[in-house]
Amino acid sequence: MKNNSLLTEFILLGITSSWELEIFFFVIFFLAYTSIMAGNSLIILMVTFDSHLHSTPMYFLLANLSFLDMTISTVTVPKMITDFFRERKTISLWGCMAQMFFLHFLGGSEMTLLIFMAVDRYVAICKPLHYTTIMSYRTLIGFVLLSWTVGFVHTMSQMAFTVNLPFCGPNVVDNIFCDLPLVIKLACTDTYVLDLLVIADSGLLSLICFILLLVSYAVILVTVHRRSSGGLSKALSTLSAHITVVTLFFGPCIFIYASPFSSFSVDKFLSVFYSVITPLLNPIIYTLRNQEIKAAMIRLRSRHVSSRQAL
Repeated sequence: MKNNSLLTEFILLGITSSWELEIFFFVIFFLAYTSIMAGNSLIILMVTFDSHLHSTPMYFLLANLSFLDMTISTVTVPKMITDFFRERKTISLWGCMAQMFFLHFLGGSEMTLLIFMAVDRYVAICKPLHYTTIMSYRTLIGFVLLSWTVGFVHTMSQMAFTVNLPFCGPNVVDNIFCDLPLVIKLACTDTYVLDLLVIADSGLLSLICFILLLVSYAVILVTVHRRSSGGLSKALSTLSAHITVVTLFFGPCIFIYASPFSSFSVDKFLSVFYSVITPLLNPIIYTLRNQEIKAAMIRLRSRHVSSRQAL
């Protein structure tokens, strides 16, 4: 599409203007990004090469979640890291548009995938005898494709109107990366309707999905409690990781996108939390308390040692 903006770039204010703090944050974010890529890659490799995990629906969805986390961080963090060494932190107009497109594409896909993971847990806990039949490989492929489709529709419904906005005045984005609420405010035209669209599309959608997920987990716990009071603790243990991940993902989204635009102020901490902290914590949450993941790591390590000894 053709964009008639006079501006060719935006200026990102980043986290701080202090050189000493920028060096400190560079080290922190570099280590965090390295850990994100290593932790999520490890989950993907284990699910891919371990036959037990690969045939388990929950871990198939978990591997896709890890891929989305890695990609979301890659869209924002490398640019953020390199900007720490630049006095003038700029991003091109189309680079900014691409960043927003992929953030909402991947974010919408992850939002949908978390719902499908809740469905998986419901079937596994409440309908265990029909689990393998319902959660077939064909169903899982459908879940993944549908999550990517929802993410694409979610981002296109907003970017189709944003990409042709005229930008001719201020070009300072008070954040660590481009995101719709702040960029829209810089347009040289009335964006009230588009503001409402973003609130409805991103903010309310995040809030509604979060509430539905919490309700689904409550239904699971109530169902388990009615069948067996002893199984409640086991269900809580199983769902605790999922509830934690859902809260970490949807919390920042709801605060950022559901706020009224008349008094909107993006908290940079929430942006860091969404793009860095959540993708970093997800593999930790799913591996530290998961015995099957730990067992798969031991099997892969033993297989690697055995292959080296055979050589």
